[in-house]
This record gives sequence, C-alpha cells and structure tokens, in this order.
Amino acid sequence: MNLKKKLKSGEFVVLAEMETPRGVDISELVGNAQRLKGRVDAVVVPDMDCGAMRLSALAGAALMQQQGIESVIHVYGRDRNQMALQSDLLGAYVLGVRNLVVVSGEGISQCDHRKAKAVDDLDEMSILQMIRCLQQGLDLAGFELKGTPAFTTGCTLPACADEKAFEAAIEQVRRKIAAGAEYVVTAPIFNFEHSISCLKRAMSLGVPVIPTVLLLKSVGMARYIAVNEPGSMLSEALIARIRKAPDREEECLRIAAEIVAGLKGVAQGIKIQALGWEHRLPAVLDLAGI
Repeated sequence: MNLKKKLKSGEFVVLAEMETPRGVDISELVGNAQRLKGRVDAVVVPDMDCGAMRLSALAGAALMQQQGIESVIHVYGRDRNQMALQSDLLGAYVLGVRNLVVVSGEGISQCDHRKAKAVDDLDEMSILQMIRCLQQGLDLAGFELKGTPAFTTGCTLPACADEKAFEAAIEQVRRKIAAGAEYVVTAPIFNFEHSISCLKRAMSLGVPVIPTVLLLKSVGMARYIAVNEPGSMLSEALIARIRKAPDREEECLRIAAEIVAGLKGVAQGIKIQALGWEHRLPAVLDLAGI
C-alpha cells in the first residue's frame, strides 16, 4: 500500500528523513535507505535543509524510487522562482515522485553560502496554490499542460512557544489545508505530555497529523535546542537524563524510540529526523518495536 492510500485509510505511517550528500558519492545514502526498505513507508528527502548546499532533493528522491522506496520531497521558494518550481515538480512526477511537503526553509543568513541571493518568488500558501493549479492541468501563466501530475501534498506545523503562537499556527495550517495540503508534519517533539495536548487539537483540522521525532546526538545538541528553540519544550530533565547515562548515544536512541512508541497510539504516523545519524535509524525502529 502506498503512502497516499495509507494516509487515507488511517493506518500508521513511518517516514524517515535522509539528507543527500554534499557531493556526488551516494553510497552512504543508498546504503542507509536499503537498510530501511520494508520498514518505513517513505523516505523524506529535504532540499538543502539547515542551510547547507547538497545534492538536490529531486535527485535524492529519484534514487529512492530506483531502490524501490517511496519518496517525499520538500518544496519551498527560497532558491527557485515560480517557473523553476513548476518545472522541478513536473520533473519529479515523471521520475516517480508523488509526495511533497511544502516547508518554509531557512533564511539565507542561516545558510553556508552567505553571498547567495534569496528568490522567495512564492510563499508556502502560493506554492500550495501552484501545486493545485498544476494538478488541474494548468501552469501559473494559464497554459494547459500536456499530461497532468497528481501529488499527495503536506504542510508543516511549527514549534510554538506559547498558546497565542499555537493558535496562530493552527489557523495558518487551516488555510494551508484549504489551499490543498492533505496532511501535516509537525516540528520535533521532545516533551511528550505537552505535545499530546497540541496534537489532539491539531487533529481537529481533519487531516492526518504526523509528528517529527528528532534523534538527539548529545547533551550539547539538546542544550542548544532548549536554549535557542523555546517552542521545543525540551526539558532540563531530558538533558540530565542524557548527561547521566553511561552510554549517552544509546540513551539518545532510547529517548527517540520511547517517543516513537508513545506516538503510535496517538498520531497517524511519525517522521524520524536523524541529521547525519541515518545509520542509527534501524536501531531506533527496533527499540520502538516497529
């Protein structure tokens, strides 16, 4: 059963995010993907996330399709104008990529190429409308397409530091759904009790909600997130748990697995984000019983 059918049926879906290499050596990417084949429903390929120049998401997704693994790509407007975005999506469809997530993308100031110029021709809402237009058989200039693509498109729900921000984010997601988003991927979850309440409210939107589980790697990483991303709700207790563990890396795997297992009875799926630890994803799935 493909991802679209699983989402519509209400079944629990497992997504794993995998970054493409900074170069053309794809052996690690392909090897990590092969180890997850049959264990995840799709591999999410980000497009130069965290502001790092990498092999394109389109190429990475095509590689996943070649391996017999369904893929999902990120779409955003920082680096491409509306013509390039439309062209890339048509290319993605021809290469077998059927799933998209429209994201915001980091600002150029957060990227490793500081002299690059942002495009930002279309924002998230405009991109969703663009995708709907393509699926109706027209491009943004009004010309009829020769062959019409069909995508399953998602959007994101960011981390929110307070109730007011959360209400505003929910309203924005509601507008994204009206523009064509069919599922929602949340920001990483670290505080399970707080997140359950937010997830249940997000589920009232009427589309599948897929929380992200970010695989922590160290005390330093956890501390950085807690200090710089207040909406993460990453607690001092969690940081202390990692710090006191005899094997900190293994403890990070167990923490991720516990969150994954807990979400299985609450949300309609999870996306595991490894940020370079993709080779540890099978261990997380094992510990979570998936």
